[in-house]
Amino acid sequence: MDNEYVVGWGTLALINAGLAQGKNRTGLNWFLLSLLLGPVATLILLFVEKRPNPND
Repeated sequence: MDNEYVVGWGTLALINAGLAQGKNRTGLNWFLLSLLLGPVATLILLFVEKRPNPND
């Protein structure tokens, strides 16, 4: 039963990393933050605005 939570938490962290990269933010930082905060990090990511692309 405990392994299911670890797998789910890790999957959520990977999803958050991809979501963060889509908003031009550092995926690794958000992955690590998501390991600590879990669903709270997802809510934060939903409400932060996308950063402008520095290459444009």
